[in-house]
Amino acid sequence: MEQYRTSANVTHLHLRLAALATSATPDSLIAAVEPFRDIPEVAGPIYERIVAAQPANARALVILANAYWLAGRGPDVVGELAARARAADPSNRGAWHLWALSEPSPRRRVERWRTVCQTFLDDDLARANLADNAASLAGAEHDPAALQLALETYGELRDRATHPQQQSALDQAIATLRTWKV
Repeated sequence: MEQYRTSANVTHLHLRLAALATSATPDSLIAAVEPFRDIPEVAGPIYERIVAAQPANARALVILANAYWLAGRGPDVVGELAARARAADPSNRGAWHLWALSEPSPRRRVERWRTVCQTFLDDDLARANLADNAASLAGAEHDPAALQLALETYGELRDRATHPQQQSALDQAIATLRTWKV
């Protein structure tokens, strides 16, 4: 990794990772890549091998999907991996988040975030994504129902917020949305 950080040579990094991964077990790969799992150039190729060896490992599928998303692989491949992870472990929130995030249709993405919120009642990150996507839909399509959903969801987040900065940001978002004419 140090050599990659100084050279930024992705090809060389992938060749080194492939050489290391050839004789390693999936569990040893998981342990070795853990500190670098948020670096798509590292996580992608290693987790491709892990997922090939453990196709029902929901955590591995989510990490690979996230690496692909960060690398710009697109919603189709990410959505497929997220769907596999959800099937393997319906309680994996990361799988649900990537499933919602990877939906290309803004309207269907709002519905997916709503489903995630209904599945994980205490998931404020999903709730924030629902509110943000509903507000975006309201602005893009002049949709009063989406605007109402955004206002209600930001209101729920405001009710749950404990930090003054969060409360202030949510108050500002709500005030701004209340001025919209859709």
